[in-house]
Amino acid sequence: MSEEEKVCCEDPQEEEIKEDQQTEAPGEETETPEEPETAPEQQADQQETIDYYDKWLRVTAEYQNYRTRTIKEKEEIYQNANAKFIEGLLEVIDNFERAMQTKPENDKFADGIELIYKQFLTVLEKNHVKEIAAKGEKFDPVVHMAVQMMPVEGMESDMVAEVIKKGYTMNDKVIRPAMVVVSQ
Repeated sequence: MSEEEKVCCEDPQEEEIKEDQQTEAPGEETETPEEPETAPEQQADQQETIDYYDKWLRVTAEYQNYRTRTIKEKEEIYQNANAKFIEGLLEVIDNFERAMQTKPENDKFADGIELIYKQFLTVLEKNHVKEIAAKGEKFDPVVHMAVQMMPVEGMESDMVAEVIKKGYTMNDKVIRPAMVVVSQ
């Protein structure tokens, strides 16, 4: 067969395949192009992820604050649960003190009352109840309640001259202010 006959007999599609193979470098594969996400879509997805993460952080912080606040409130309730009960006992303590001021000498019954009074004070100490220092102290309206002002010789003004009714604190919170006379 001659060259001309070979050329005429060859299939035109085969020629195109041969030309394509010659233009491609050996070892290279042709890839079909995929449609990548556009840059604005990627940025929107990233911003949405950041927003969700930010919301998650905020909710987590709010929950932690809530837990801390409720724990603190429970502790305060526990610490001050007996405050009203203790206030009632303070009136009993006041009556014991008045009774002991008038006690007769060498009376066994009066000695028993004094022992009960001391036992009351021990119970108050165990419950963190403390007497407010008043006589001779500078008047403090947070812990003292002035019921009278009067001139007192040898004492500066705004000093507690006399205690009418003792004051008490419980867990460093005033449960009853001291009723006092203040010097002018």
